[in-house]
Amino acid sequence: MKPGINNYSEIGKLNKVLLHRLGDEIEGLVPDNFERLLFDDIPYLKVAQQEHDRFADLLRENDVEVIYYVDETVKALKNPKVRKEFVGRFINESAIYSDAVKEALEEYLMSMTVKDMVEKVISGVKKSEIAVQSNSLADYIASGYPYYTDPMPNLYFTRDPGACVGNGLNIHHMSTVARRREALLLQYMFLHNKEFAPEGSKLWYDYDHAYSMEGGDVLVLSKDIVAIGLSQRTTVAGIERFAKNLLDKSSFKKILVFDIPKCRAFMHLDTVFTMVDYDKFTIHPEIEGPLQLFEITLNKDGSPHFASIQDELENILKIELGLPAVDLIRCGGNDAQAAQREQWNDGSNTLAIAPGTVVTYERNYVTNDLLDKKGVKVLTIPSSEISRGRGGPRCMSCPVNRDDL
Repeated sequence: MKPGINNYSEIGKLNKVLLHRLGDEIEGLVPDNFERLLFDDIPYLKVAQQEHDRFADLLRENDVEVIYYVDETVKALKNPKVRKEFVGRFINESAIYSDAVKEALEEYLMSMTVKDMVEKVISGVKKSEIAVQSNSLADYIASGYPYYTDPMPNLYFTRDPGACVGNGLNIHHMSTVARRREALLLQYMFLHNKEFAPEGSKLWYDYDHAYSMEGGDVLVLSKDIVAIGLSQRTTVAGIERFAKNLLDKSSFKKILVFDIPKCRAFMHLDTVFTMVDYDKFTIHPEIEGPLQLFEITLNKDGSPHFASIQDELENILKIELGLPAVDLIRCGGNDAQAAQREQWNDGSNTLAIAPGTVVTYERNYVTNDLLDKKGVKVLTIPSSEISRGRGGPRCMSCPVNRDDL
């Protein structure tokens, strides 16, 4: 195992992964704020935590080191000066208009232990927790809303705020206001936690870059090729900036940009397909027609070269990965109802922890059975509650270190 950040594939033996165990932020969900916080259901926290703990335990049983967002952020914020800077930035990005509220929030958060503060930043600060008189019209208009700072219920999908690519990290500018501050935690981990990102770790994309990009759209297909989804959440300008940095400063040779439908069903590239073995992929049945791709490479003078590809996914993967054939395993198989049902519960969003070994939700039994018949070892986790956030095992994990293939 190479030390630090090392991620040159989707399927190499997983050594280290970043997770977030669901906390009180989930209890902040109510039907009135579903649209604001990007949920359409409320997980039962106690059971969701038990399911997430089973996920973490399963990874540990397979020799994966599990690290957590809260613990790694705490390490990054040990220095009081760094902590004060972080709190200031967090408050400034939480749409607080009154100076009196900002000052009260800073005092409240800085009075806590570092761990309590990090957990509070994630779970949200309620107006009932701080007695302060606001002099802002905006705050007066929003006075019926219970939070000064919104909770971050989507953080258990740790795939999206960042992505470890090669020996470096993306810290993403998230597409939605509801999720943007999640990546602020990761930025401080990168800058101030050398256990997480040792000296020499590269940064391909930063939190402060202007254009949105999310980790569910980043697939490391091989040591030479990274696939990116041009999706509802990832912009062409974000992709171009990432591609230039990566191709200029790493050993990767090519970026494949998949132009996917801009809708919730195809929110990220990893809801369309995931890699489960050298030549096997799980797929959303609706992407089997011709796909539009754009290829980014560098000319000899370092300038970008663009090319357009239109072909079936099977042919694209075969050619790009130099394989005689690939096996595309449909979510739900040939049963249209099973495909819709299991796609809703992220049946094609698998996490490979070694070539041909994947973690899936046990509820997607049709797809799991198909994977098993194709020779893929399927490790299932319970998911009655964690699946309510509409994301699968790949969404819930940010691989930090994998063995090279």
